[in-house]
Amino acid sequence: MWYEHRPMSTGPRIRPEEVREIAALARLRLDEEEIARMTHDLDAILGYVAALRELDTSGVEPMTHAVPFDCPLRDDEIRAALPVEEALWNAPRREGTFFQVPRVVPGPGEAAESEP
Repeated sequence: MWYEHRPMSTGPRIRPEEVREIAALARLRLDEEEIARMTHDLDAILGYVAALRELDTSGVEPMTHAVPFDCPLRDDEIRAALPVEEALWNAPRREGTFFQVPRVVPGPGEAAESEP
C-alpha cells in the first residue's frame, strides 16, 4: 500500500494505480492528467516525509503545535443537558428526538452505492 514505510529510493513512492484507488475511496473523479499530476505531487510529499523520518528526533520534546500556543483549559463541570427541543431546534431534518442524517453504510438488504 501507499502508506507503508519504504526506504529512501530513487524510484517513485506511489504509482498511478494507487492514486486511482485513493481517488475512488475519496469519491473523486480524476482524469489521466490529474492522476499524473497527483502522482507527482503525492510522490514529492512522500519523499519529504521519508526525509523527515531520517532525522534524529530523540532529543526533541514532543509538541502539539509548531509554535508556542497558549491554550487555556477549563475545568470540566457537570451541567444540565440541553432540552431536546432546543438541541434539535435548528436541525435540517429530524426523526423524533434524533438528528436525521443521510445513510452512509447500506442497511440490511440494501446494495452499496456504486463507485464514481
